[in-house]
Amino acid sequence: MIARLAQSGWVHVLFAFGLMGGWAAYANWSHPMPKSLIAGILQGALSGAITLALKRTLDFLRARMARSKGWWLPPVIALSLSFCLLVTAHLAAGTPEISRTISLPFTVASLYALSYNFLMWRRAP
Repeated sequence: MIARLAQSGWVHVLFAFGLMGGWAAYANWSHPMPKSLIAGILQGALSGAITLALKRTLDFLRARMARSKGWWLPPVIALSLSFCLLVTAHLAAGTPEISRTISLPFTVASLYALSYNFLMWRRAP
């Protein structure tokens, strides 16, 4: 049962929502309510959506690129889009601590995207 849950995309999305949303609320805790609550819910939703879309985006882009660019360009494109989405959404929501709010989620997404894409690129014929 645990192995099945670990392979479920929705479990990953819910985990990202809770963990990164909690981080965002903590990063903005010194500001008056509801700022930290809004930042947490927004970051949780964004992290869930990015988690769901990142693997698919990397696979889609890697399959359409020359092998010489397939190991580095898909993560650069996907992470650039993710970064722009995070900054724009938090600016629009009025998140007070944008840098602190997105630092951990973006770092985790970057490590995942780079390692996953490189491993999949190496496996390809």
